[in-house]
Amino acid sequence: MGSPQHSKKLLEVKGLKKHFRMNGGAVLKAVDDVSFDIFEGETLGIVGESGCGKSTTGRAIKGIYELTDGEVVFDGRPLTKMNKKEKLAFTRDAQMIFQDPYSSLNPRMTVGELIGEGIDIHQLMKGKEKLERVRELIKLVGLNEEHLSRFPHEFSGGQRQRIGIARALAVEPRFIVCDEPISALDVSIQAQVINLLDELQKKLKLTYLFIAHDLSMVRHISDRVGVMYLGKLIELAPTEELYTNPLHPYTKALMSAIPIPDPIAEEQRDPIQLTGDLPSPMNIPTGCPFRTRCPIATAECAKEVPEFREVIPGHWVSCIHV
Repeated sequence: MGSPQHSKKLLEVKGLKKHFRMNGGAVLKAVDDVSFDIFEGETLGIVGESGCGKSTTGRAIKGIYELTDGEVVFDGRPLTKMNKKEKLAFTRDAQMIFQDPYSSLNPRMTVGELIGEGIDIHQLMKGKEKLERVRELIKLVGLNEEHLSRFPHEFSGGQRQRIGIARALAVEPRFIVCDEPISALDVSIQAQVINLLDELQKKLKLTYLFIAHDLSMVRHISDRVGVMYLGKLIELAPTEELYTNPLHPYTKALMSAIPIPDPIAEEQRDPIQLTGDLPSPMNIPTGCPFRTRCPIATAECAKEVPEFREVIPGHWVSCIHV
């Protein structure tokens, strides 16, 4: 599931499953057999409705959740085979930026302490050197040195997210999981944070997994985009290819709903209306998970889960009718 522009695989996700056992013994299949690669220096966007499993995928990759099945391979080493020293190195190499910058920042710590926390954990530097690094980081994300002595509640949502980004960058990571980093922010601030992430990626040669439900923002920052539905990856392609030539009926419905900035074109837009409600991840339909809402579903769609296959070079889709 490669990308022609990026030669070296940094991350491989193979048959990833994360199931949760609920009260009463029911099993919630949050992520069910997802596979993709991420290449050095690229941004892979993951989109889908709330509850589709995209954030769980990011957390499972980062090691916050234990895998039910499958494998995550970082820089050639499977996470499950890493020794203690390698696991510590991975926690430094792979960082995370969370959706809610307020709940992910300890309210009792100053901004300087928050940014410096990772430096202390990984014993990277001390004293003056550490202070200099923290000052450098706060400037890098567009804030001032005087902010270092303040507490998270004294900042706006956009500023708090910048602090979260500085904290993630403090240990010089190679890979960052951006878990809906802009969805809690005002629309006016969202573009600023996206542009900042874009600049930092170029400057620091970072690799991103960018999780979001805003399709226009994902298009702006991603090299390739994957679409998830009910715990499965149903389409994956280079960004412009996916947005101009969506193949899966669900992706087509998502794309048809994106607002167009031209008022005349917007008025003529005819979004695809999906029938029925999103099924529960505890009771996923047999065969293709999307068949209960799909406008082109046939009896055959109920028989087996469609194979995730490459139909055009670099363009993968899971639908028997494509």
